[in-house]
Amino acid sequence: MVIAPPYSRPNRPNSDFEDRNMTDATPPAETPNGADAQQGQPAGPGFRILAQYVRDFSFENPRAPESLRIDGKPAIDLGVEMAAQGRPDGLFELDLKLSIKASHENQPVFHVELVYGGLFQLANVQEQDIEPLLLIECPRYLFPFAREIVARATADGGFYPPFMLDPIDFAAIYIARQQQIAQQPPATGQA
Repeated sequence: MVIAPPYSRPNRPNSDFEDRNMTDATPPAETPNGADAQQGQPAGPGFRILAQYVRDFSFENPRAPESLRIDGKPAIDLGVEMAAQGRPDGLFELDLKLSIKASHENQPVFHVELVYGGLFQLANVQEQDIEPLLLIECPRYLFPFAREIVARATADGGFYPPFMLDPIDFAAIYIARQQQIAQQPPATGQA
């Protein structure tokens, strides 16, 4: 058995970490060359996550305990949806919906549905960049937390190892959706 020695931090009185104050105040923006941004000049585009939350969650294990004793890996049907909307206070809400259905030999093993939400504040984002930011970058930040909830639920449901979602390419989902919209025939008005 190998036992790692206890971790001790080197004594560095001038460490950057030790000099920082922990505060809710936003640090001053920096320009690309490392100098502080000039007073009165806008900072670059960005966003802040103000809140994260479970909006809706469901876990079903309809055939327990038999479903816990299957041989082989179950077939997984994964659904991913994103919905973003603006709010009157200028903030944006994003819901990341994950639906995971596992089956083995046409029998259900488990079913997880999770709607994981986030509240975002955008800053200095151009109008044409808001939708891609909300549907690509924001879900990227929420996904690891949603993935952990799914893994914990399947572990608590008796499945070992727990189900771990593979990383999701939100940019590819966004592009595919935009292509699908572009291929739809234009709506015609009725007289």
